[in-house]
Amino acid sequence: MDLNTLWFILIGVLFTGFFVLEGFDYGVGILLPFLGKDDDERRAIINTIGPFWDGNEVWLLTAGGAIFAAFPHWYATLFSGFYLALVLMLVALILRGVAFEFRSKDARSGWRNFWDWAIFFGSFVPALLWGVAFGNILRGIPINAQMTYTGDFFGLLNPYALVTGLFGLVVMTLHGAVYLALKTENALVTRAREVASKLAYAALALYVVTLVATILSTDLLARPTMPIVTAILGGAALVAALWFLRRQREGWAFGMTALAIVTTVATIFLTLFPRVLISSTDPKFNLTIYNASSSPYTLTIMTIVAIIFVPIVLAYQGWTYYVFRQRISKKTLAV
Repeated sequence: MDLNTLWFILIGVLFTGFFVLEGFDYGVGILLPFLGKDDDERRAIINTIGPFWDGNEVWLLTAGGAIFAAFPHWYATLFSGFYLALVLMLVALILRGVAFEFRSKDARSGWRNFWDWAIFFGSFVPALLWGVAFGNILRGIPINAQMTYTGDFFGLLNPYALVTGLFGLVVMTLHGAVYLALKTENALVTRAREVASKLAYAALALYVVTLVATILSTDLLARPTMPIVTAILGGAALVAALWFLRRQREGWAFGMTALAIVTTVATIFLTLFPRVLISSTDPKFNLTIYNASSSPYTLTIMTIVAIIFVPIVLAYQGWTYYVFRQRISKKTLAV
């Protein structure tokens, strides 16, 4: 395995960690205004992700930094082509972060209600746009010989990308609902279980639609890495999640929704490899792990740094989840 392939895999792992971890707190944010029937319940819902949400976003920052350093042409083409969508996502994430900090600064119901909906907006928009973005990456975008995106914003809103966006949104919301069933008590856990079961059926229906659309819109079946295997495993994981939810075994259900996300990201990266961006203009304009990469020296230095610091980050995050593993109830609320 050369360093180009290694860093493609590492970036895939970083995105996998991001979607598994950030996926459930996006889902929690989306469900916040609907599951929380009073201020105490909404505060309890927020507290389930309070110690984690900002740490989870580090995975995205690291993945973006890795793309910038390891595959600068990928970074440049991707960010210039998806510029407006990424700005919208950034605004939503800023609003979300501010909402977590500002919500409890005033006890008035109108103030807190506004920031609760800001958390919803800041979670809903990224969850949807990530699916749209990866749908376009799989389907292909107009790129010329100079590695320049030649399309426009509305070209990104094609039917296939919207389907993948909706699928990503529902799966992350399901992931968040199962997480809430694990982390809350009393009436909240009952509501979270009911919502999770309904979302599981919706996720399964969308999985079938998305898989068929992907087969028709991409070269999924033609790839030598056989990403169809991981795609089928993702569907099996969603079926298993529903089975465990119906038996109120939320820990196993959460593991299955996490597995569904892992296999989805694996399917995306296996379908792409060795490409990083597919040109819908002409296949010879595709960006690959070789024509979009940095120098071997840069990749070598990055590998050494990653070997040293990635285990430290993983150990720290694991410790954080262990410390804050208990369920959240009204008795454990902090104003």
